[in-house]
Amino acid sequence: MGADGSAARPEESGTALELLVHGVGGTTPEKMLDDPRTVRITGDDIAAVFRRADDVDAEKRPRDGRTGPVPEAYVWCNLTSGNGTRALWLLLLPFMVVNLAHWMRPAARDRRRTVRLYGLLVRLASLTLTVLLVAAACEVALDLAAWQCAGTRACAEAHSWLGFLSPDVSDGGWWSRPGRRLALAAVVPAALTGLLWYLSHRTWSAYESQQPMARGGEPEEDSGRTALGRPGFWYGRRLVARLRAAHTAAGLLTIAAAVCSTAARFDREPGGPALLDTLGRLLEAGLVAGGISVVWVVCRRGRSERYLDRQLDEHLVRRLPLAALVLLALAAVYAGWERPGWQSHGRLSGDATFGGIAFVQGLLVVALAVVAHLLYRTHPDPRAAMRGLAGPAVATLACALGGVMSGGVSQRVADWLDGTGASILGPPVLLTWQASVIPLVLLVLLGHCAWLGRRTWRSGRAQQGAVESEYPAEPKDAERTRRIARTRAMAALTDRGPRLLGVTSASTLLLGAGALVGALTSRKTPAKAAEGAYVFVQGAADTAQALGSWLIGLGFILFVTWGRRAYKDPSARRTIGILWDVGTFWPRASHPFAPPCYAERAVPDLTWRIATWIRATRGRLVISGHSQGSVLAAAAAWQLEPSVRGRVALLTYGSPLERLYGRWFPAHFGPAALTALHHDVDCWRNLYRLTDPIGGPVRLPGDCGPEVDREPLKDPLAYGRTAVHPLPSAILGHSDYQADPVFAEERARLLGRLQPDLPGPRAQDDSGRSSA
Repeated sequence: MGADGSAARPEESGTALELLVHGVGGTTPEKMLDDPRTVRITGDDIAAVFRRADDVDAEKRPRDGRTGPVPEAYVWCNLTSGNGTRALWLLLLPFMVVNLAHWMRPAARDRRRTVRLYGLLVRLASLTLTVLLVAAACEVALDLAAWQCAGTRACAEAHSWLGFLSPDVSDGGWWSRPGRRLALAAVVPAALTGLLWYLSHRTWSAYESQQPMARGGEPEEDSGRTALGRPGFWYGRRLVARLRAAHTAAGLLTIAAAVCSTAARFDREPGGPALLDTLGRLLEAGLVAGGISVVWVVCRRGRSERYLDRQLDEHLVRRLPLAALVLLALAAVYAGWERPGWQSHGRLSGDATFGGIAFVQGLLVVALAVVAHLLYRTHPDPRAAMRGLAGPAVATLACALGGVMSGGVSQRVADWLDGTGASILGPPVLLTWQASVIPLVLLVLLGHCAWLGRRTWRSGRAQQGAVESEYPAEPKDAERTRRIARTRAMAALTDRGPRLLGVTSASTLLLGAGALVGALTSRKTPAKAAEGAYVFVQGAADTAQALGSWLIGLGFILFVTWGRRAYKDPSARRTIGILWDVGTFWPRASHPFAPPCYAERAVPDLTWRIATWIRATRGRLVISGHSQGSVLAAAAAWQLEPSVRGRVALLTYGSPLERLYGRWFPAHFGPAALTALHHDVDCWRNLYRLTDPIGGPVRLPGDCGPEVDREPLKDPLAYGRTAVHPLPSAILGHSDYQADPVFAEERARLLGRLQPDLPGPRAQDDSGRSSA
């Protein structure tokens, strides 16, 4: 299209456009377009469409000798890698993982209530993760620092910055009272909660507030048989705002409960002040009412996908964090009241808090597994990961990540405050027991990985004959054959992912339950008859706890080091961006503090570009998506109106649409959804290699030849040295699909299939199947 917006009619010009969408890790428009001179056509510094400088006005010059389509590149990598603040997203990893569990539900028909129950259980599990993170911050700041260390002379003298809080070091200063120490220390978890709110609000304004293209009066049944085609799927502004208010209030209420609970217990002791006892009970009642309100807000409403919901919730929901902040301030004033004879000793109520959170999370995960099984039974899909239990398994993993991060931070701070290990009691017993689970889980994983390694080795040996048969005319090289076969076998490990997740989640759930039981019974005195066995078990537990604590410390150091490197090093940040590319494709449906969904910006971008170009030029358009770009391309195609969608061809390569998304997210990318996509677009072709660990076939019949999938591409292109390839050809795997001549051949075939003015009729053969 020209600078003035004019364009030639395709009946006269035969205009064709190839819209390139890159995959994970990102790239530059120069590389995508194979030209050092590129121009931004539309977009901003975050995501934009580029063309070669010579193609800016290509629609005005249709007969300039061009043989192929006009290439355009949609570059979206800054949505995930961006600037150094993206390193902070590492702290949000458990939230991102539990958000994935929402989208992993099995496909089900006519089970709307069960589907809503599934979403509700995931939202409740997400709420427990927020409470867990804030409780861990309270454990560090309130219990370890303000209560235990500042209340102990040896620890306080070792850390001069705590001197003004210690009654022994500061000679009874104003801040030395236990309640005032707790009130002051509450600033740390409150600041963390405020940071989470700020990050969620800022990304909400940038991502969730991007409105998709309106589709006037389109019937829902014409939008495809997947929720990704619904008008409001990529517009979760209302739900994220609602959940953000609830989770922020939950964090503040957790801090308020940690501040006032210890003072309330002291006031309820015999001889305590009656007025403070009454105030404490009223404050606790307010905290309970606030907690009920938070749960009600989380349970009341889920996603609105069937229409574009532009409203926000009523003032009651929006002001919930303010009410929680008022309760926190009242709790700080109440705890800071003068109480003669009140001294800090022992621990705060961390054992009960963390034990209760772990117990509730276990119940939610089990209930989620039951609901997922019921959904799977209504419409079994043999390709679905873990027979529909992938969502509960991922939720278990999210809870385990939250527990490991909480235990790691608490243990490291305790070691730092108490170098000798004798002055303070340290973190709650449950966190120590949870640390003992880590070596056992790692042993299980190592054993399973060894089994996978053996199978991969055997698979590589078995494929050597098939590799040699694909290059019959070339002299054979045993080492070359082994390398190609080994690459294929390693690529097939992706299909073993469900088994690995199942082993990890099952062992984590069972051993986590054992850690909870061990923490509850560790203080009981054993009977004499079982004393010998108890000593043995206790010794083994102590060894596992020490090893687990060391592993947690190592993981915490690596975590901080990785985050610091990602903050300063763009290449490391791009590596983290790959993780977000896969994990943040989905909208924030259960946790508002998860990293934002880049597809809520990318999918409307693609939809607007495709629809406006086709309406202006009536030309032919091929969406060319590689890897994760093929997922964005499919999502954009679902959002198009039928009149526009019928003019679009889809070329995917290295695509995880069925291999990963179809198996892990069967409700949205299962066989029914991909079949609907195949019938909606004019035609679709998919390319893949056996050496590709990410891309694979979509396994659907097609109308662009015998199938949507072309037979696997050769990789490498040449076995040995040939006249065309005088140097050894590289094994490309997941990259550089355009280097294969088949790519240009299939693209030309798609363009030939597209009709320039009206979608062409699909011929039927004798068997009733469509053909090109």
